Amino acid sequence: MPYDIYVTKASLPPMEEYIEEVRSVWDTHWLTNMGEKHEQLQNMLKDYLDVDNIELLVNGHMALEMTLQAMNLQGEVITTPFTFASTTHAIVRNNLEPVFCDIDEQTYTMDVSKIESLITERTCAILPVHVYGNICNTEEIDRIAHKYGLKVVYDAAHAFGETYKGKSVGLYGDASCFSFHATKVYNTIEGGAVCYRREELGQKLYELKNFGIHGPEDVNAVGANAKMNEFCAAMGICNLRHVDEEITKRKTLYEHYMERLKDTAGLQLNEIQSHVRSNYAYFPVVFDETIFGVSRNEVYDYLAEAGIYTRKYFYPLTNTFACFENKYNVDDTPVARKVANRVLTLPLYSDLDVRDVDRICNLLLQCRFDKK
Repeated sequence: MPYDIYVTKASLPPMEEYIEEVRSVWDTHWLTNMGEKHEQLQNMLKDYLDVDNIELLVNGHMALEMTLQAMNLQGEVITTPFTFASTTHAIVRNNLEPVFCDIDEQTYTMDVSKIESLITERTCAILPVHVYGNICNTEEIDRIAHKYGLKVVYDAAHAFGETYKGKSVGLYGDASCFSFHATKVYNTIEGGAVCYRREELGQKLYELKNFGIHGPEDVNAVGANAKMNEFCAAMGICNLRHVDEEITKRKTLYEHYMERLKDTAGLQLNEIQSHVRSNYAYFPVVFDETIFGVSRNEVYDYLAEAGIYTRKYFYPLTNTFACFENKYNVDDTPVARKVANRVLTLPLYSDLDVRDVDRICNLLLQCRFDKK
C-alpha cells in the first residue's frame, strides 16, 4: 500500500537518548539563560564546525537579523532573491535596502560577475547565500568586499558541516549564519548560530540576544530576547552525535537519485562542487519543459496526486513578494526568475528508503507520458 512521502522529515535521536540528556534539567530547573546544555552545545559546535567563535540563538532568522544589527549598518546590502524569505526580511527589518544580484545558473548562488555593477556609495555589505549546499564564490566575494570596504555576512543555512578547500564554511566572511530548524540536515528543533571573525561582534550579539544584560544589576545595552533554551540545546547535543551518520545516509540517496535521473534530457541536476565536502542537504531538479515534455508545475501536481510532496524551493523569488509589491524589478534578475519557475526539490532525508527514491523517480519519468 503506497504511503505519503514528504519533501523532508526531521531527524531525531533515539527517544531514550534525549530523555537521558534532559534528565539533569529536572535536577537544576535551569531551563534557559545560557545554562549547562547551552554552553555544552556551543563548545561542541565550535569543535565540530572548526571555528574560533560561535554564538547560539533561538533560530536562524534571528542569527541573520541580529548579525546585521550588531554591525550597525546603514544603506544598501547586495543580496540574492533566490533564497528563503528570512534572508531578505532580515535586511529590511534592519532598515537596510536590499539590492538584488542575479544568480549563477549552475550553482544557484550569487553571480559574482554582477556584484560590482550594483555597488554604490550607499553599499555597506554583501549578503550571499550558500544554496542547496553549493558554496558561493568566496574568493571573488572577499576580493570585492576588500576592494570596496564592505562587510560580508553569509547565509549558511544550507551549508551546515560543509568545508570548501578543506576550510569550514563558518570561517568565511565577517560572519556566517546557520539555521538549526527541524527541516535542516542538523536540527536543535529550532535554533541558529553565528560564526564570526571579530570578538567585538560576538559581544554585541550576546547583548542583543539577552536584553543587553551582563549581570544582575548590569544592563549596558538595549537588546532583545533570542536565547536558545536548554531543551533545544539538549536536542542539538544528541543530534550532533549522529549527524555524520545522517549525512552518509543522505549521500547514498543523493547518488541513487543521480544514477536514476542523470541521463534524462530536460533535467538539470545539482552536481557536487569540486573542493566541497557536501552535506547533501537537498536534491533540486530544474526542468526544461521544451525538452522534458512537461512543466515543473505539472510534475509537482502529478507527484502530489501520488502522495509525494515536493517543494518549489525557492519560489517565488523574494523580490516578487506581495509585501514588496512594485518595489523591485524582477527583470533585473532573469536567471533567478528562470530557475525559480522551473525548480523542484525532491524528497531527501536520512530515513528515506532507497526504494522510495525509485518510486519517486519512476513517477517523475512516467509523468512525461501520462501528461501528454
